[in-house]
Amino acid sequence: MTVPGVLDDQALRRYRELLDAEDAAFDELEHAYEEGDRAHFEADLEAWRTALAMKLRFLERIGVDIPSPAQV
Repeated sequence: MTVPGVLDDQALRRYRELLDAEDAAFDELEHAYEEGDRAHFEADLEAWRTALAMKLRFLERIGVDIPSPAQV
């Protein structure tokens, strides 16, 4: 992973917001899974994927290079 030389407070604050959103979405997903609620699970899975994609796009925009996972 490559990290740009300078991360300002604004970038770190936005990243923290995105992390919190992803964490909250994952918590909802986990609860739906534990309760066996398929309809909510599907909706929460999409919300978590969206939050994760937003975080990854942000990192890309600020110059953080995240390598793709290895293919087996």
